[in-house]
This record gives sequence, structure tokens and C-alpha cells, in this order.
Amino acid sequence: MKRKLKWLIESTRTGIVHEDEHLLVLDKPANLLVLPDRYNNRLPNLYTILNDELGKFFVVHRIDKETSGIIVFAKTAEAHAALNAQLEGRKVDKIYRAIVVGQPVSMDGSIDLPLAQSSTDSGIVRADHQKGKDALTYYTVVEKFRGYALLEVRPKTGRMHQIRVHLGSIGLPILADRTYGGGEGFYLSQVKSGYRAEGEEKPLLDRTALHASAISFAHPASGERVTFSAPLPKDMSSVLKYLRKFRAREEKSS
Repeated sequence: MKRKLKWLIESTRTGIVHEDEHLLVLDKPANLLVLPDRYNNRLPNLYTILNDELGKFFVVHRIDKETSGIIVFAKTAEAHAALNAQLEGRKVDKIYRAIVVGQPVSMDGSIDLPLAQSSTDSGIVRADHQKGKDALTYYTVVEKFRGYALLEVRPKTGRMHQIRVHLGSIGLPILADRTYGGGEGFYLSQVKSGYRAEGEEKPLLDRTALHASAISFAHPASGERVTFSAPLPKDMSSVLKYLRKFRAREEKSS
């Protein structure tokens, strides 16, 4: 990778997980766009950085601006087509970690709920049994707390806001998801009794607590199954640290 491009990518706090002549796999921080914003194309985004420096890149899949973690770009049209075919055939495995608000009833489950964009707001997704596209999400409880839980989430389809809407539909909205009911942020005062901040309290996390932790697929050139992963970011790790300290439960999944 060119030195300037490496610097540009890392200046956005994005980590380079893997690169070869077919693929570029990145660990995106929260609050960075993957694609240009439709209303303000001057906002920093990975697609523009890559294409300005290296020419045509192809977005294989997308994650929301607030979501952190693994994002894959294809360097060639052939690699892009091969990966798209795997996505359409549901042969790509994506794993997310989500901190949710609420108490899961079971330790694992699936959500099969068709989704469609709102007719009045294109940035909102709703359940729609008549006009919605099929959407399937599996989840497992990794750790339970009083009033919160850490989930491993495995979407089998790639609909817009799928995980966020699906988890909200079963009463487990993602923490700090302002759009789908997860609150405005996570403050230490929410879990630590008697907490008093010096001055105005700042949130430990102020974005949707969703992280794309891993992706697995057949490499478009070799056909070998490959897996790429990204560690949980500091803000989500900090939330879990305090949940374990102040809202711990005994129940844990294996």
C-alpha cells in the first residue's frame, strides 16, 4: 500500500486488517462513513479516500456510520462479483457484538421479520409483512447483566438497519441507538448508585453499541475460506467493564 494512502486511512483511526491484490479489509472506527453522505459529500468517508488515491474500489458490504468494525473492499471487478455472489447465496458469515438494553428471555434465538424503508423517511426501516424484504437474524447471549446484555449477532441477510430493527422488535434495542429506542448514551451514573460527576457528566459511549467483529468467506482468488476479525473498541469495552462491576449477574453462556 502506498505510504500516503496508509497515512490517510490511519489518520481516520481506521486499522488495516488485511490487504492483497484482490481485497482490502479494514477495521473502521465508529462515526466514520463508509460511503459519501448524500447531503454532504465533503464528510470524510473510506470510499472517497480509497478511490482518490488508488482508483476504482468496490464496496463489498456496508456498515452504518456509528457501527465500528470490519468492512471489506474489493480491488477488482472480478473479486467484487465473486463476493457479491457469496453474499446473495448467504455464504458469507458476519458476526457482530451488540450491547442491548433489556433482559433476554432466552439465551439464543432467531428473528425472521421482513423489513422495508419507511415511506415517509428513507433513513428509517420498519417491519413490513406485506412489502418488506425477507430478513433473518440469529443471536446468542454472551453475557447477561441487570438490565443489559452482550449479544453475539449473526445476520443471514444484509438489509439496511437489520440488526438494529430486529433486536428492537424483541424488546432488546441496542444501547444508545437513538433511532430505534436504545437511549441517548451510556453514563456511569446509570449503573453506579450515588455517583457524582465533577462538572457535567460525559457519556462513556454515545453511539449505537454495535461492532462488526468478524467476517468469513471464500477468498475470491484462491477459494480458501478466510476469516478476518476486529477487537471490541474502547467505548464498548468500557461499558462492559462497568456493567460487570455494577450490574453483574451469574448467568453466562458458554
